[in-house]
Amino acid sequence: MSGLIGKKIGMTSIFDANGKNIPCTIVEVGPCVVTQVKTVEKDGYAAVQLGYGEKKERLTTKALQGHFKNANTTPKKKLVEFKDLNDAKLGESVTIDVFAEGDKISITGTSKGKGFQGVVKRHNFAGVGGQTHGQHNRGRAPGSLGACSTPSRVFKGMRMAGRMGGDRVQVTNLVVLKVLTERNILVLSGAVPGAKGSYVIIKK
Repeated sequence: MSGLIGKKIGMTSIFDANGKNIPCTIVEVGPCVVTQVKTVEKDGYAAVQLGYGEKKERLTTKALQGHFKNANTTPKKKLVEFKDLNDAKLGESVTIDVFAEGDKISITGTSKGKGFQGVVKRHNFAGVGGQTHGQHNRGRAPGSLGACSTPSRVFKGMRMAGRMGGDRVQVTNLVVLKVLTERNILVLSGAVPGAKGSYVIIKK
């Protein structure tokens, strides 16, 4: 097994052997249940579907209730497919034991949504700068967007104000600092995308 589903708990910091303060993220990982095993013969590709997090049965559709019943498990909140877990069996539980201290992993999550933001926050523009010579309200403005009669339009991809955040983000080469098996907790170096309580996908 080389991947699991988890939930971001929050951030803290720990000291290493040399007394250096390392910022780290606490992630609750698994246990996950194998809810479906896909094969090339039946589905056209090989993959394993894992489920994580308990969900009330009355909030689960009939189709999904039957899906979980086939795996002999309770309804799950989050379902994710992994294409490199071919040795898994339907209904078995996958725990945090697949990770060890010192492993380098990648984490995929949904970044925090920032709403509609201007160019200074969204693209790190410096603004027009200065408040003299009549520029009393241009400090955070985007400035000129394009030429005049040629091309008579704004090119696609121009960095402008707009919605920021809420994107699927992957962070690679995070180091596993600690594995707390009894609490299903991973302590990872650095930051993990997403808000507290959001789901993340952890892969080796």
